[in-house]
Amino acid sequence: MLHLARTLMPALAGFSLLVGTASAEKQYGPGVSDTEIRIGNIMPYSGPASAYSIIGKTMSAYFRMINDVGGINGRKITFISNDDGYSPPKTVEQARKLVESDEVFLIFAPLGTATNAAIQKYMNTMRVPQLFVLSGASRWGDPGHFPWTIGLQPNYRAEARVYAAYILKQHPDARIGILYQNDDFGRDYILGLKDVLRDSYDRMVVASMPYETSIPTVDSQVVAIKAANPDILLNIATPKFAAQAIKKVAELNWHPVHIVTNISVSVGAVLKPAGLDNAKGILSAAFQMDVTDPQWDSRPGMLRFRAFMAKYYPEANRSESGPMIAFIAANALVEVLKRCGDDLTRDNVMKMVANLDLEIDGLIPGIRVKTTETDFYPVEQVQMMRFTGERWEAFGPILDGRDGTIVPSPN
Repeated sequence: MLHLARTLMPALAGFSLLVGTASAEKQYGPGVSDTEIRIGNIMPYSGPASAYSIIGKTMSAYFRMINDVGGINGRKITFISNDDGYSPPKTVEQARKLVESDEVFLIFAPLGTATNAAIQKYMNTMRVPQLFVLSGASRWGDPGHFPWTIGLQPNYRAEARVYAAYILKQHPDARIGILYQNDDFGRDYILGLKDVLRDSYDRMVVASMPYETSIPTVDSQVVAIKAANPDILLNIATPKFAAQAIKKVAELNWHPVHIVTNISVSVGAVLKPAGLDNAKGILSAAFQMDVTDPQWDSRPGMLRFRAFMAKYYPEANRSESGPMIAFIAANALVEVLKRCGDDLTRDNVMKMVANLDLEIDGLIPGIRVKTTETDFYPVEQVQMMRFTGERWEAFGPILDGRDGTIVPSPN
């Protein structure tokens, strides 16, 4: 235990100490005391998106680590993570339980687009932070209407702009086929493509097939898209369906330029079930260091991540990307709570969240978490990457998700 604490000390320095800017007078919101901060979470431990359950398990392990080194400003984290089965009605039920029965301080990193949309108005009416939502829907960046809700990862619309810019540069005359989830998640990507392709969208997109999360398979949608003979396939799907699509493309002996969304790039949860050979050459975009890419092996952030995982979650599949986003999100939350000092009120949390500019362990170097009172999109940069058949390899410059342009190097 002592060895790990020393290894992680740069990331944890000061977590168990009172910060100098702390108010002399303690102010607490619900779920906070001199010894405890109660944090709620909602995660699909069952259902069609259960591949993401490793994220909740990693967060639980992370907060155990934080508690082992003294907590945050002397307060231990009580992490209450409930299963919603990726079902919006269950999400509502769990949110009400966490807020009204468990009396948590905030709900942290709840996962899913439709599920979080179902509780967004409730959270804002109750004035409870819905913090670092694990979904890239653009609706989490609307502080004017929903000041208690904020995302974390690049929003889906911004990610799609990067893909569209890449297509225009590398394949300007391409025919595009799109598989997309029929909800805000999928529709955000469509909007991002239209932002960049503009008048060329209707000409370039020759097939666009939605699917519902209640269906067992997307095989028929993939077959229908192939029939339109596109050169590029945009696979806008969550892990289960993304893996099905990759496998079906291979079964059809079809070889389009294949782009998958960042949320479905896990080697362990998506590409292995689809078949690693079938996934070779697939493109995506990243904002976090990929756990399968050796270029990050010597980076301090990756070393701290692996030391944490080895001690607190050794049984996790080391090829899955979920633990890294959990690590990044938990790092961000701890930084926010640390900055609050003894003013642990919900209002002060959102004040700190709206004034971030920091590097976080696990993000690709050059990508920062940055917010303002009017900009609730913490991460807006990505880098393109390609799957080799064994691992992801990043290539090219860091790109701005607002318009797909190159971000100047910090060096």
